[in-house]
Formats: sequence, structure tokens, C-alpha cells
Amino acid sequence: MRVVATAGHVDHGKSTLVRALTGMEPDRWAEERRRGMTIDLGFAWMTLETGERLAFVDVPGHERFVTNMLAGVGPVPAVMIVVAADEGWMPQSAEHLAAIDALGVRHGLLVVTRADRAEPDAALVQARAEIARTTLGDVPAVAVSGATGQGLPDLRAALGRLAASLPAPDADAPVRIWVDRAFTIKGSGTVVTGTLPAGTVRSGGELLLDGRPVRVRGLQTLKEEAETVSGVARVAINLRGVERDDVSRGMALTGTDWTVTSLVDVRVREATRLPREPVLHIGSAAVPVRLRPLGDDAARLTLARPLPLHVGDRLLLRDPGARRVTGADVLDLRPPALRRRGAAAARARELAAGVPSAAEVIRRHGLVRGSDLVAMGLRTGAAPVAGEWLADPAHWESLGRRLAEEVERHASADPLDPGLPVEAARSLLELPDRRLVDALARPPLRLEAGRVHGPAAAGLPGPVADAVRRLRTDLGERPFRAPEADRLAELGLTGRALGAAVRAGVLLKIAEGVVLLPGADAEAARVLGALPQPFTVSEARRALDTSRRVAIPLLEHLDRRGLTRRVDDARRTLTEQRLEGRE
Repeated sequence: MRVVATAGHVDHGKSTLVRALTGMEPDRWAEERRRGMTIDLGFAWMTLETGERLAFVDVPGHERFVTNMLAGVGPVPAVMIVVAADEGWMPQSAEHLAAIDALGVRHGLLVVTRADRAEPDAALVQARAEIARTTLGDVPAVAVSGATGQGLPDLRAALGRLAASLPAPDADAPVRIWVDRAFTIKGSGTVVTGTLPAGTVRSGGELLLDGRPVRVRGLQTLKEEAETVSGVARVAINLRGVERDDVSRGMALTGTDWTVTSLVDVRVREATRLPREPVLHIGSAAVPVRLRPLGDDAARLTLARPLPLHVGDRLLLRDPGARRVTGADVLDLRPPALRRRGAAAARARELAAGVPSAAEVIRRHGLVRGSDLVAMGLRTGAAPVAGEWLADPAHWESLGRRLAEEVERHASADPLDPGLPVEAARSLLELPDRRLVDALARPPLRLEAGRVHGPAAAGLPGPVADAVRRLRTDLGERPFRAPEADRLAELGLTGRALGAAVRAGVLLKIAEGVVLLPGADAEAARVLGALPQPFTVSEARRALDTSRRVAIPLLEHLDRRGLTRRVDDARRTLTEQRLEGRE
């Protein structure tokens, strides 16, 4: 299916033309038919010679209903501009064309109607000249009469060529449907309609209605039931558990791959000359905004309500007072705060490059979650540095250097407490996730027991090193006679001083209050290997010339290291590997 919107001055025959092409009545309301004027959106469709369906969104031409017109044109990829031969180019023709140009629509067709009432050439030449100055460029043109049928075969052929020229939609693209109608069907509940430009909707699937999870109860396209519908298509979606009063035109049905935000930075021409409170239009949404110029071609918009957007989305800003419209491109969905003097001008310079790539967004933010990048409408092949976090390479290297500096500063300030706690490092580097600290702790840094340590070469403070030397003398003759608590206190090896010595590897902590020299456990295993196997705690204590206070935790330590193993409740033996080494 392809979808085309009509455009043109009031009473130039848009609805008559759609009726002649489709045999359907696009004007839905009795008042529209009574007044002979479209005041809201109408919908109809036809089958092309290729067998493909072409749906029309018929929009009102009167200036009082410009918001309704924009709701119809906004979501569709192509337009059919209608100009009457007997009246020619008119004010609403120009206003509709300005909106089409601001929206960046690039596919269209000019139809000059009422060719039975006046010679169409003059109107055709003027209209093509006006259209050529916009994003539509030089469009094909057809002269017709909806009343007599003159030119309708040529128009059908031209519509077929227009449909064939439209870019193929991506069935796997993120879903976003701007609601243009909502109503209730007895026995079914609330139904919403809109144009699906790309992506796929499935009956039974889940979507978000302005961020609220909703279930798709049923699907129709052009009044036909469907299990799945892929864009481009007109769709009617029956929503489960949604009241009619909960839905209105301008809401959006989306998947999860969108950034819902009320603050965006945009590229817009002559930003300094725009009103400070324009109306933003995208799809069928019309939202008041506050505009802050950042420079001549950039601005920050604060939306009255959040919308689901992607980087690169095209917005339309309308000045209700002057009836002017301006196009704007979304450049950043997570703009930084502007606190310092000159920040706005600096931001404008950064945005001057236009719609950014994924790599540029990562560079600007330094760190971005992969899922957040997808929600911005961007993709990258870059590998995450931790979890789903993507990092700008230069920023990542800078963080690594800063972490090393913070670890060194911490060690210098408190030699007895080496190792910067991971949470402290995360706070100092202003990182959003502890896993990033883990990933940054690369050699010569090391991660140990929830702390980031610097190079192991750093020595102990003089008093602690001296106390260790004295303890080494104490244990020289009897290496398994661990010092009592009062001797450790006398040496000054308590609390943080003792912890620093253990972390530095110059003392071996067997259990609370039991410390020996490094390698004492391996030496104990060697001594115990000379005993008949298996052996008891008492036999081990005598062989090691120590007390039960030391022998029991030392044997448990040897068990944990796999040097010994229990035979039963009373006896142990060296492991097979140690026994083989003894032989």
C-alpha cells in the first residue's frame, strides 16, 4: 500500500477528485456534505493497475482548519496538490505548499481540476513554478475534471508512477503511528486510526500509547481484518482496556525504540526571528513549545508535553499569529544544560554540523547506553566497554588516566589504606555505573576486594615496615608461633597498619588475630608431610611447635588452599598431589 495526502485551497475540488477516483465518500460528517467543505480529515482508497492499493488522506483546505490539514499531511510520504483551473493559485494553496516544504516532503503530483470550466494551462504553469521552488521540485502535472471524468485515466496512470517512485518502507523499522481518529465500536471498544509509515504491527502485540502499555486486540487496514500490517499503510487498531476518553488526536502509538522527551535541540533557519511560543507539529500532534534561540540556525525547544522522537525527525514550527511555518530538524534528544556564560553560542557551533551520526552522539555525550542510542533512532557497530555502555574512545582514555590519578592521590593521602573504593571512584569520575570503574581498572591498576589498587611496587610507611622486620625476627626460630595480640599491639601492628602489611603481602593472615610470615603455610605443609598419614590436630601441633590457637586455624587454612584434606572428624592427610611431591 501507498498513502498520499491531498493539499490545496478550499473548494478546489480535492474531495470531489478523491470521490471520482475511489468511488468513496471521504467527507465523514453530515456537516461537511451539507456545507460542501471538508473540515476534518477524510479517508478513501483505490486499486492501481498494478494491483497495489493507494490510500488518500483528504485534508481540509480552509484556513481555519490548518491544524487538521497538518495532521493529515504530517505522517504521509507524498502529496497530491490540487489547483482549480478557473481560480488558479490561491492563498491556501501557498499556505499548504509552505507546510509541505517545511515538512520536507519530496514526492508529489500536481492536479489541475475543473478543466471543463476553464483552460487549465495558465493555472498549471503558475502552480508548477510555485512548487518547483520547494522540496517537491519539478512535479508531474495532470489536468482533469472530477465532474466529467476528463483526464482521470491519465491521473490514475500518474498516481501509479508516483506510488512506484516512493522509497520502499522498512518492515523492521520502529513503529510510530500518530493517532488521527479515535472512536468506539460496540462490542469491540476503542479503535484508533493512523498512518503506519514503516515497521510492522501485530494483532495481540503490545504497543505504548503516549508511554502507557496497551494491547492490540485487533487490526484492520482499509476495512479488512489482518493479523499483521507493515508500512506504509492506513491502519485501524482495536485497543484492549483503553477508554475512548483516554485517546485523542496527536497521541502516538509506538514500540519501545523511541526517546520520549520534552526537551530537544533543533536546527531551524532564522531562529532569532521566530516567535518565542510557536506550535510544534509532527504527525498529527500539535504541541505548544517555548523556543530559545541558540544561534541563528539552532534553537532549544521545551515542549508542553513529551513526544516520542528520533534524531533526524522533521518538525514543523507554526506561528499562529503570522500564519508562518518553518521546518526544524531534531539534532539532540538529550541536550546538556546551558549554565555558563557563552554556553548557548558554543552549543550552536556544535550543532552546526547538522543531523549527527551515532559516533558523533557518543562523542558529545562521552558515555551512552546502546539501548538509549537505539531509542534515538541511531545504530552503531561499536563494541560496549561495559554492559551496554558505549564510550567515545578519547573520553574513555581520559577516564582511565583520571582513575589512575585518583588511585595515586588516595594512596598518597592515606598509605595505610591503599586501594580506592569502587563507589568512591565512580563518584569522583561522575560515572553512571559501577561496572565502568571495573572496566577502567586496567593494568597497572588492579581490582581487588571492591577497591582499585595502583602498582604493587608502592612500599609501606617506615614505622610499619620496621614493625614487620621486628616480627620477622620474632618468628625466625619458631615460624609457627604466631604473636599474641599484646605483642602485635606492642609492635604497632593493629588495625589499619596490620591490614596494610597483609595487603602488601609482607604478612600472612591465617585467621582473625593469627598472622604469620609469607610462605608459612607452604612450609607447614612440608613439615606435616613428614608425619605418618593421616595425622591428628595434636600431632600437627607438636610437629609445628605451636599452640592450638594457631594449629587449628592453620590447618583450616591448609584445607582451603587444597594442601590438606579431612579424612574424618579427627584426622587429616596431605592431598595426593602433595604426597606425590614428597615422594
